[in-house]
Amino acid sequence: MITARQKPFQEIRGMIAPYKKILVLGCGSCVAECAAGGEKETAMLTSALRMAAKKNSEKVLVQEKTLDRQCVKDFVIELDGIIDQYDAILSLGCGAGVQAVADMYQELPVIPALNTEFLGETKDQGYWVENCLGCGDCMLYYFGGICPLARCSKQILNGPCGGSKDGRCEINPELDCAWQLIIDRLSRFQALNRLEEIYPPKDWSRKQGGGPRRIVREDQQK
Repeated sequence: MITARQKPFQEIRGMIAPYKKILVLGCGSCVAECAAGGEKETAMLTSALRMAAKKNSEKVLVQEKTLDRQCVKDFVIELDGIIDQYDAILSLGCGAGVQAVADMYQELPVIPALNTEFLGETKDQGYWVENCLGCGDCMLYYFGGICPLARCSKQILNGPCGGSKDGRCEINPELDCAWQLIIDRLSRFQALNRLEEIYPPKDWSRKQGGGPRRIVREDQQK
């Protein structure tokens, strides 16, 4: 899941200051799950912006709408019938959602209300943890389902650093040592032999350096 946090309110106010008719656009997918940009958060931000405008005697129209997903064209086209009512969109989508909406409605500025954070897991209510870097070459099989790049503070690929204590990371004792978790899990599966291999440095060209990545599935295209 993509996680995000809302930008500081005054930063948002500064970005929308030049505009008088603003659509606050929420997203009902990932950012709704992490309580940053769903219908509830969109309504709260819209209300706060209206109150701030009223307090400062600003003649601004601020309305709201939430799409199921901002990153999917089939949902974004729901704006076709209302888009001409506004001179700016304030998006509570992730960075991908902001850019998808901007690409479809190039005549309008699309302003991000969120800071996109990381690919993470919902550990508990109100608690999200990064556990994937989207490297393009998943090695979770070799490490028992635990990614050393995302979860080891030193991003070590070939065994622990030796500095952990009582299963806790030496850099941040609040964290479990990722390599202790890897060893424990592989031991449970009687698969410690996977760690006898020497894994070369990650080929980061799969993640970055060649422009935007793409996935094309011809069997899914119309």
